[in-house]
Amino acid sequence: MSSLLTESDLTDEARIVWLENPDTLDYVRQALDKTPRRRNKPRYARDGRMIGYTELDETADADPDSGLYRRRVFFLLPHDRDTAPDGVYRQGAPGEAVDPRTIEPRKVGEKTPRSQQGDAAAVSANR
Repeated sequence: MSSLLTESDLTDEARIVWLENPDTLDYVRQALDKTPRRRNKPRYARDGRMIGYTELDETADADPDSGLYRRRVFFLLPHDRDTAPDGVYRQGAPGEAVDPRTIEPRKVGEKTPRSQQGDAAAVSANR
């Protein structure tokens, strides 16, 4: 599924569950995954680690063909800025990266100076 989301993809979200404190991260990647349940921690099959996920409200319908629910997952890969600060994303960020402070149920996260440039850019932008 595309990791570039629209709010119409998120209409059934009830809440965000964070597995790690998002305030310590410049960005998280977000993607829609298909899962067998509306709630509880979904399986995670990517490299890196899951940072959080959404739970859906009781009215969310499963896909009629697969019987699966589309839920947002937040994650980071081993080469992302939090673990490789001098790596490929020292400046810039992956296309699906958003500032975790802007994530809410039913709202696509936003790109901010911090998510795109890192903490140093956010500090200089506030001067």
